[in-house]
Amino acid sequence: MAGDFRGPPPRGGGPPQGGRPPRRGGSPGWARQPPRGPLPGHGGRPLPPPSPPQQPNRPPSQGRGGPLRKPPPGRAAGPPPQGPPRTRQEALPRPAGGAGAGPPAHPATRAPRDGRITKGPTLPDWRRLRGAGRGRWKAIAIVLVVAVLGFGVYLDQNMTRVEALPADSEASSSGTNYLIVGSDSRDGLSAEDEERLATGDAAGQRTDTIMLLHTGSSGSVLVSLPRDSTVPIPGHGTGKINSAFAIGGPQLLVKTIEAATGLRMDHYVEVGFGGFVGAVDAVGGVDMCVPQAIEDPLAGLNIQAGCQELDGQTALGYVRTRATPGSDFDRVKRQREFLSALLGKATSPLTLINPFRMVPLASAVTDTITVDDSDHLWHLAGLAWGMKGVSGGDGIQTTVPISGTGSGSTLRWDRQRSQALFGALQQDEAPPESSFGP
Repeated sequence: MAGDFRGPPPRGGGPPQGGRPPRRGGSPGWARQPPRGPLPGHGGRPLPPPSPPQQPNRPPSQGRGGPLRKPPPGRAAGPPPQGPPRTRQEALPRPAGGAGAGPPAHPATRAPRDGRITKGPTLPDWRRLRGAGRGRWKAIAIVLVVAVLGFGVYLDQNMTRVEALPADSEASSSGTNYLIVGSDSRDGLSAEDEERLATGDAAGQRTDTIMLLHTGSSGSVLVSLPRDSTVPIPGHGTGKINSAFAIGGPQLLVKTIEAATGLRMDHYVEVGFGGFVGAVDAVGGVDMCVPQAIEDPLAGLNIQAGCQELDGQTALGYVRTRATPGSDFDRVKRQREFLSALLGKATSPLTLINPFRMVPLASAVTDTITVDDSDHLWHLAGLAWGMKGVSGGDGIQTTVPISGTGSGSTLRWDRQRSQALFGALQQDEAPPESSFGP
């Protein structure tokens, strides 16, 4: 081909300085020269204009999307292009000193060098963990509630019930009245238990303790009715109040007390010797401050003065003995104080949340406590709550007022003062102090 159609070298021509390779995708620098005229040998046609300069390919780290281009087979990925700012992962310092020197490298420093971005180790989702924990606690709470309710239903169905409250009662009063009877029944006690507890082997049952608990807007009032009190017994003349229980059982006793006090009995609770001892031992004993030493072989009691913890056997002798100067009046006072302390400990949070105490206590109560056929477990809870008010000092503890004694160690009630006491309770009012016995 005639002639040299290349012409003179363009400005800035020649090989690139510094040995740098030409820009990828670009054209030589002389491609920017203006087009020349026609050259010989081309039929007078001008040469086609040079292709416009192309933009260099951006590194993958600067693109906004699109697939990553892999290097051709057999060619290793070159170093990152010079000029564009490095990514945050590339800017992190690397530990010096070779392998095993310094602290472990940040996970981001192990990112691929071809520009791909990878995720480091993910942290646990604490919100998901908290949600799972709340779900487990809710399930445990539901199981506990169902277990407690099931245990309560079981205890309620296994309580001993009798027809104690007469259906034809004509007495009426405000508030709620509980009749609490401590029976000397030996039912459920073996010969060894009778000898150990010094209860004897007398047949039948009598009442060693008779108390009336009134609860209402005026607070809690606990009144002891001495068992030797002489009162009219419906259909049987006049006699000791505890003889009504021996003659006609709980129902005649309730009728006798309603006629003597004018108060309607709403609930009936009877506790035997075995149930009393079992309840005291189930709560781990009861703390009492004994004002004087008492020794009574008939009650199996030998106790020193001072504050101490009484177990079931000692407590039974403590509430039964009359070997003190006040005889029966001291006895009913000890009975009120001990029963209040026992129920106060039985309803304490330390007892209620302790299954090793609560389960034996509930079993002892339901096995040996007798209630009216209309009473349920929640009525016993109301009794315990009322007794807790008495033991806490907000309630009143007293004995029916006595005017004197009669034949055979009987006690006569003071008519005027006893009417003031029971009249106030009938109206659900706090009784005056002048009505307190004995």
